[in-house]
Amino acid sequence: MHININRTKYSFIKLILNSLLVVSGLLLFSQCKSTMEETAKQSAEIDGSRVSLTDAQLKNAPIETVNLAEKNIVTILKLNGKIDVPPHSLVSVSIPLGGYLKSSELLPGMHVKKGEIIARIEDPQYIRLQQDYLQAKTKLQFAELNYKRQKELNQSRASSDKVMQQAEADMNSHRITMNGLAQQLRLINISPEKLNENNIAESVPVRSQINGFVSKVNVNIGKYVNPTDVLFELIDPSDIHLNLKVFEKDINKLHVDQKLIAYSNAAPEEKYKGEIILISKDVNADGITEVHCHFIDQDQKLLPGTYMNAEIETKTTFSYAIPEECIVSFEAKDYVFVETEKQQYDMMPVTVGEKEKGFVQIINHEDLDGKKIVSKNTYILLMKLKNTSDE
Repeated sequence: MHININRTKYSFIKLILNSLLVVSGLLLFSQCKSTMEETAKQSAEIDGSRVSLTDAQLKNAPIETVNLAEKNIVTILKLNGKIDVPPHSLVSVSIPLGGYLKSSELLPGMHVKKGEIIARIEDPQYIRLQQDYLQAKTKLQFAELNYKRQKELNQSRASSDKVMQQAEADMNSHRITMNGLAQQLRLINISPEKLNENNIAESVPVRSQINGFVSKVNVNIGKYVNPTDVLFELIDPSDIHLNLKVFEKDINKLHVDQKLIAYSNAAPEEKYKGEIILISKDVNADGITEVHCHFIDQDQKLLPGTYMNAEIETKTTFSYAIPEECIVSFEAKDYVFVETEKQQYDMMPVTVGEKEKGFVQIINHEDLDGKKIVSKNTYILLMKLKNTSDE
């Protein structure tokens, strides 16, 4: 009998607990449903919504309206790149035979003129080279006289053909040697025509090959430089161009002679006009190709290596547009307010397209046909609408 009483109590307690769980679940569901309905109601009020202004509010925040207008909207392709120079305008200065840097006053940024001596290199081999040339020149002169003499003797049969031919071969051999040494002298900027036994130089000049400025200085006085070492880097800025990076999907929008406007991040207010001169046919692994552009007016302030932005007009479309100030953004979406009655405005979603000169293209323009669109104090309306919804 004691066991049956305990079982009865246990069943009763279990029944009460189950009932409490069911009731709690119903209360929680009702509360969640109420919260969801309230949230949906507020969302509908924001999305659907209508706002009214009193006379006092309208006086403090006057409202102006516009209608859809037909505009020519230009599609702008925005690119970036940097200023570059063609290979013939970028010179790496080296010395073909090597040697020790004797003197130079170059510093990065200094201006140089074509033919100007920018450094001097010294080495015993330069003295030997001049000596060898002068000796080869003397031997050639002797060989020419000998050949001339042997030729005259051969004509009178006082000398054999073999002796004359040997004299001619010696003369040609010495001429080859002298001419080869002369070319080596020209490589180190020594004129063989002006060289004689009285003006053998202990050092050779290094001359600038372009008009421009010094980009890099890689040596110091007394340093030995090999033929493969670059002493200086010079840049001719008169033929700079803009190298732009373009994604594969945008290549077909561009063509040679297309105009562009370029500007730097440091001075975006300074605009530079240019045009496309070459579109690369190679696309790299990242889907990017290069477009080369010339500046219409060269500016000495534009330096190679400077990063630039560019805007290119790709096409013009006839579209319906409104002023940009008509658009308000809320939760990553775009809206406009339209006047439905006096001092009463509805917020409507819009899909925007291209922007140009203060106007923005409206893709869903059919929804706004014939409507008065608020163009002034639109965010005042949005704030009042949000405040009303929060209340």
